[in-house]
Amino acid sequence: MTENAATSVGVLVTGAEIARLAGVTRAAVSNWRRRYEDFPAVAGGAANSPLFSLVEVQAWLDKQRKGQEISPEVELWQALRAVYGEQMIAGLARVAAALAGSPSPDLPDEVADRVRQLVRSETPVDLVNGLTERFVDSARRAGSDQVTPERIVRAMCHFAPDLPPDATVFDPACGIGVLLLSVASGVDARCCGQEADADSARFAQLRADLLGRARVTVVEGDSLRADAWPDLRADLVVCDPPAGVTEWGREELLLDSRWELGTPSKAEGELAWLQHAYAHTEPGGHVLMVMPASVAYRKAGRRIRAELVRRSILRQVVALPPGTATSHSLPVHVWCLQRPEGSGAADKHHTVRMVDLTGNSPDGSLDPRPDQVADVPLIELLDDTVDLTPGTHLRARHRDYPEEYSTLRKEVEKRISRLSTLLPELVAGGGPGSLDAATTSVADLARAGMVGYEDSEPVSTSDQLDTDYLRGFLRSSVNTRRSTSASGSYRLDARGARIPRMGIDEQRRYGSVFRSLSAFEQDMREIGELSRQLADLARDGLATGGLSPEE
Repeated sequence: MTENAATSVGVLVTGAEIARLAGVTRAAVSNWRRRYEDFPAVAGGAANSPLFSLVEVQAWLDKQRKGQEISPEVELWQALRAVYGEQMIAGLARVAAALAGSPSPDLPDEVADRVRQLVRSETPVDLVNGLTERFVDSARRAGSDQVTPERIVRAMCHFAPDLPPDATVFDPACGIGVLLLSVASGVDARCCGQEADADSARFAQLRADLLGRARVTVVEGDSLRADAWPDLRADLVVCDPPAGVTEWGREELLLDSRWELGTPSKAEGELAWLQHAYAHTEPGGHVLMVMPASVAYRKAGRRIRAELVRRSILRQVVALPPGTATSHSLPVHVWCLQRPEGSGAADKHHTVRMVDLTGNSPDGSLDPRPDQVADVPLIELLDDTVDLTPGTHLRARHRDYPEEYSTLRKEVEKRISRLSTLLPELVAGGGPGSLDAATTSVADLARAGMVGYEDSEPVSTSDQLDTDYLRGFLRSSVNTRRSTSASGSYRLDARGARIPRMGIDEQRRYGSVFRSLSAFEQDMREIGELSRQLADLARDGLATGGLSPEE
């Protein structure tokens, strides 16, 4: 749609914004579009995210009186909230049972009456979808992790492999089934789920039944401690596991056969869920796991990460945009695994695709630009840390090696050429050591108010004492020996340190030399660090093809 056309119809709104205006769910708005021929026409946007003229929508709502009174859907939701409070899933499960024709004697009369009223104008499918959508939205606004966020579901569907018509899909921590039912929505797949919360498992099963998904089976139970599907081998396993849970049953599961990549530590519950998911794949089967970004680099999981890479199991890691996980602000990854078809040795030429979308909008495209993706060889991943963070590997690949190398080399050359100018011209001395003649202790100078300290470094507070002269003699070997302990550590001993007695002009002459020596030492240290960076950059550039030797 052109800008002029958009201006002609005024402000445009989405279906979600219409739902908020009318106090209904997005499913109800979709229903209106199908049911009412006079509903405003699409004025912009895309096929899956249409936009409507706000003026036309408001006029239509006024005509239908849908924006002037509380809708029956809102009244039902409010009644459920009043009865069930934080146990909303229990209420939703009982409503779904009633919609499915199952007896639900513990459903309060007020709620049951509103459900009967609504089914006169809405189908059970639309009603249960609307309630699900409202629950997902309320969980998002409350920052709850009860439901997999919509943006994560979108990402999982985007990166999921194509499934054959007779595929089996499994979710071992399926919640109310949002992810499981979404990722397998395009095919008539057999869907199996397990969920520890009984009400969530019941609601997921009832919703699938109402949707006509006859091949969906969801059971209650703790998947790690009591696997209800021990013999299941799926084409695709998806999972958004509980994050940060340390009491996942490690002590009772130490000898479990599922830990073929290594026994997860107590703090690495996500890697226990990952191996549980992998144990339920058939040869060639895939796993898509939602992972906190920290799992990619934490020390405790290094061995398991190394096995995933070494055995060519890990195929892709996707760093999702900030804000994707609406229940918290932590970065989130999607790990994509595939069980090798055979039992032979891992492919030495295998690579892991790293995708970094962290610079994108959470509602933007999930297709990476060329600079957001890289295929990383196993040998580059199997180092001391086995860091699987996509950004770590992409930064190295998209560096301008020639420019960095040229700039760093010029800086090293400049520093080296300056070194000779920093070294003072010194001649043979003509007498006893300066500290063998008349001296003064620093303690006496401090008591006289001529010496102070800045960040533990002595400074002159008198115009009769030069700071560089003071510091230079304090760093001489005589004073250093006095201030060095038997363990070799250095700490200035102000009581024992001494400096020679000289006039201020002579002090400044010595101080100038000491200042040049300190600058020389500092440049030498910085040249050493720059030289290390330059050598590392050159090696990395040669290894990645960013640099090559001159002909």
